[in-house]
Amino acid sequence: MGIHFDRKERVFHLQGKDTSYVMQINKDGYLAHLYWGKKIRSYRGSNPITFVKRGFSPNPDPSDLTFSLDTLPQEYPAYGNTDFRTPAYQIQLENGATITDLRYKTHSIFKGKPNLEGLPAVYVEEDQEAETVEIELEDPLIGLQVSLTYTVFTHFNVITRSVRLKNHGKEKLEILRALSANVDFRDDKFDLLTLYGSHLNERNIARRPIVPGNQLIESRRGASSHQQNPFFALLRKNAGEDVGEVYGFSLVYSGNFLAQVEVDQFHTARASIGINPFDFSWIIEPGEFFQTPEVVMVYSNEGLGGMSRTYHELYRTRLCRGTFRDLVRPIVINNWEATYMKFTADKLEEIARAAKDVGIELFVLDDGWFGKRENDKSSLGDWIVNKRKLPKGLADFANRVRNMGMEFGLWFEPEMISVDSDLYKKHPDWCLHVPKRRRSEGRNQLVLDLSRREVCDYIITAVSNVLQSAPITYVKWDMNRHMTEIGSKSLPAEQQRETAHRYIIGLYRVMEEITAKFPYILFESCSGGGGRFDPGMLYYMPQVWTSDNTDAVSRLKIQYGTSLVYPAITMGAHVSTVPNHQVQRVTSIEMRGNVAMSGNLGYELDLTKLTVKEKEEIKKQVSFYKKIRHIIQFGTFYRLLSPFMTNEAAWLFVTDDQSEVVVGYYKVLAQPNPPLTSLKFKGLNSELLYKHIETGNIYGGDELMYAGIAIPLLKGDFTSVFWRFKRVN
Repeated sequence: MGIHFDRKERVFHLQGKDTSYVMQINKDGYLAHLYWGKKIRSYRGSNPITFVKRGFSPNPDPSDLTFSLDTLPQEYPAYGNTDFRTPAYQIQLENGATITDLRYKTHSIFKGKPNLEGLPAVYVEEDQEAETVEIELEDPLIGLQVSLTYTVFTHFNVITRSVRLKNHGKEKLEILRALSANVDFRDDKFDLLTLYGSHLNERNIARRPIVPGNQLIESRRGASSHQQNPFFALLRKNAGEDVGEVYGFSLVYSGNFLAQVEVDQFHTARASIGINPFDFSWIIEPGEFFQTPEVVMVYSNEGLGGMSRTYHELYRTRLCRGTFRDLVRPIVINNWEATYMKFTADKLEEIARAAKDVGIELFVLDDGWFGKRENDKSSLGDWIVNKRKLPKGLADFANRVRNMGMEFGLWFEPEMISVDSDLYKKHPDWCLHVPKRRRSEGRNQLVLDLSRREVCDYIITAVSNVLQSAPITYVKWDMNRHMTEIGSKSLPAEQQRETAHRYIIGLYRVMEEITAKFPYILFESCSGGGGRFDPGMLYYMPQVWTSDNTDAVSRLKIQYGTSLVYPAITMGAHVSTVPNHQVQRVTSIEMRGNVAMSGNLGYELDLTKLTVKEKEEIKKQVSFYKKIRHIIQFGTFYRLLSPFMTNEAAWLFVTDDQSEVVVGYYKVLAQPNPPLTSLKFKGLNSELLYKHIETGNIYGGDELMYAGIAIPLLKGDFTSVFWRFKRVN
């Protein structure tokens, strides 16, 4: 395993756990793509690139009419130098020209994985976990040097890629496009899978055949967005949940992105992903560089399930960081849907006491505790306690909660500013805006300009002051609108299109400093729910509020789709009241609990208004979850039935040693004379016996996987069962 370079053939062979990635420097110095797929022992050229003369594919060398960049499978292609396909990058010179010509210059291979300056990325704890090659390409005419970084992991079928563009010339260069990865496949026999949605309806699954032309997803909203997730996968036609080849691309970035697949005239597929070039440019002066975000590429020959389990383990153990990475997550009660902003300290304490009585471990005070915040029209940016609601201050209330034996958490929305705020009155130019244009509002708020260092410094200081003022062990970090009128007063005219990316860099700096300063706090990211559920955020905050939609039926699809890339331990999932506040559906407390227990369990309702029976049911749920959460949060996840395909959903969690198993089964609508069905498990040890904890019945692992277990007849709409099994010693 590792990275091998054949000097004679000039071939790079990257070998991971069970995958190979092969590139070659051709005779003209272009870096060509040869293979990515199941691991091969050595590459001996059994399937070389075939060069043939193609009409309307020009030739850089007139003496060789078979060679054209228009047909060469490349690693980091340009446009205009005989390749007519979508480029990975584009540079504009001072004279207005955009033609570049990168050729191989040198490379270095070393153990470990370097960090990306100012950007999140997966990491290693020991150099032996990975090996990296940095391949330097050069256009000597303009002094452009491009370093392509590839890291291959010993224990994962993963290759990470990123790009650094350096200006070693005498003139400034303007980057118009700088994607993070490009893979030129030799054929187009794929389906494209993406995750789409909207606020309250995130990460639905779309699968469709790719066709000649360009198919793409993107965000132009300043955030990775509810609408499209920065991920896509290419699936072979026979690929499903458990079989077939799948190629996953996940961008470790929280801003505007582009992911696309172009099928050309010769039925080859070019896949690429990175920062969205729409409304983007970046000037690099002589001696400066630009670093692209990282792409995590996963190969699986065990279908989507194999791809997901690779992402889950990698992101849980080598993307998420901090104290809580390896700790079980607390069960929370959040007051938002219980009180919204209309609360008093006594009412909050009443809810907290009721939560303590049922075994909940952490109370979260949501929006409305600061400034003069009575509704969503004021006070964002004024991170000072609202003494009308909390007359004795935040520390006093937090200690009242802690004296009950619970932890205390707090909601922030640090990236936003209200026009009706002291901060706006003092610094009206601190928001994103364009001179003489109106400042459009969303949720009655504007977006602070995090491309400015002084704004970032203010957020770091203001949030830190609050976190130091009280015993706070959890923070919910929200962002409730996307960007409009994207401009910065601090940047000159020629750099205005850098604003959106500089915002993300500023955000990462803010999060790095705050999370490092308060390592004992569990930070949960939120953007109107799942509007910024991406790997970049997980690097700083190992948990995300999955969706503002807490309806149990809606959450089946939301959590199932999210699981394509993200592990259960990253998903915040709450039981809320009925009728549900988002869709007005009425589901049983059992159904709501069984869905929420498939992530990080929490509650978002007024416990003081529940019946004795409902409180007792919640108490049982909390007790049960405490027994199984190590399986949910740290176990291996298998999808069994898709809510996108049927009226049912099912999934399974199993510990690494295959000794404990939890299975959730859900039925949405009742049917007349329903069929009698069974559910086949996955991921068990076929040689072991498993005891069903609730009934005491004992079954073989092989029996549960191959014969299945009978699904009981469930009466009524919105029903579910949760099974727990343990290995019999």
